[in-house]
Amino acid sequence: MITKLHNLAGIAFLLCFSTIVSAQTTGTLTFSFNQPVPTSPAPTYTGFCVTAVWIENSAGTFIKTKMRYVGSSTQDHLPTFAVKAGGTASNALAATVNVTDAATGATRKNTTTPTGFGTKSFVWDGKNVVGATNGTTVADGVYKIWIESTWVDSGANNHQELSSYSFTKGPTSATTTAVGDTYVNTIVMNWVATGLGFEDVQHKEPAVVIYPVPSTGLFNLDLKNDIQNIKVYNLLGETVYSESLSTNNAETTKQINLSNFSNGNYVISLSNDNGVSNYEVILKK
Repeated sequence: MITKLHNLAGIAFLLCFSTIVSAQTTGTLTFSFNQPVPTSPAPTYTGFCVTAVWIENSAGTFIKTKMRYVGSSTQDHLPTFAVKAGGTASNALAATVNVTDAATGATRKNTTTPTGFGTKSFVWDGKNVVGATNGTTVADGVYKIWIESTWVDSGANNHQELSSYSFTKGPTSATTTAVGDTYVNTIVMNWVATGLGFEDVQHKEPAVVIYPVPSTGLFNLDLKNDIQNIKVYNLLGETVYSESLSTNNAETTKQINLSNFSNGNYVISLSNDNGVSNYEVILKK
């Protein structure tokens, strides 16, 4: 009887969780900023500059890198970015640093494109990254663009610029400007919404009841409408399970086995042509 009560509690939890999945409006953000040639502290030589630009959510979770310009002799000059993107403070060029979908290159100079200083811009597709592939559209909400830049070797404090700028991703297109500072300014963030969020298509996006939660390994999925893909991610964003379903699949119940993985929280992600729904579950053996 106790086991049954736990299972029912798990079903109730997932039902509640599925009704509050955040909107995931598709769209693009165009971000531009100006980085004037600094007068103090002066560059080692004209145009020398290393720069990283990345996106975080309001909780400070890394979403995606959009720029990484740094050389082998300056790989320790972007310590904040390197840690956020999956590496260590001493090596922004480490293989573990995620630069999927980012513009990358060596240290910028006045002879490179883009140049070390001046105007830079990028476009964000509203998605995160999963390992080496572009991920899925993230939930609507407040996001931050972070810029870290160095133009002199300043010892223990390698970055001369570390700043962030907030904008709102959602169903309403909006342009946000920020003043910035002496070293990074003329900041323009233009979010253009191109699709509907979860609330607008909630009867078409993937829906499911998952039980038991927690589970010792076997999770049952009662599918409520067409599901094309099932993926499971750990909390590092790594894919631990993936399966594609036939478009004429008639299954209404699916079972996935995670018993080979470590205890903890996982995200079961379901997708179809209308979008993606994510459900957090607990593995407890």
